[in-house]
Amino acid sequence: MYWAVLLGSAVLEAVWATALSQGAYVVFVVAATLSMVGLSVGMKRIPVGTAYAVWVGTGAALTVTWAMITGEESVSLWKIVFLTGIIACVIGLKFLKSGVDGPPLVGGGGAVPELEPGAVGGAVAGGVETSP
Repeated sequence: MYWAVLLGSAVLEAVWATALSQGAYVVFVVAATLSMVGLSVGMKRIPVGTAYAVWVGTGAALTVTWAMITGEESVSLWKIVFLTGIIACVIGLKFLKSGVDGPPLVGGGGAVPELEPGAVGGAVAGGVETSP
């Protein structure tokens, strides 16, 4: 459910971006509000970094795709290749399990070892060096 809401809010991101570019300010305000609410709901169960990347990536890809369909932006093979890459990355984030590669790089799991007081340069707890 959270992924569906997040993807729906990404579609609304494309709607509000397009509405803003066309001066449809009422559509912009409604779509932007609903898009932010959907992003907030998605972040309740999806990590913030993943949720934001999916929201922005999907919304941006849809915005460019819509602009190409309507003729507001030129179509090129490279744009299609790179937009496909964005969508592939979003799909990859959906199926990636937390901790697949081992312990996280930051926080928990002993990723950064704690130093004992005095372990470096004769420092004491508090970081003040003492001379012998």
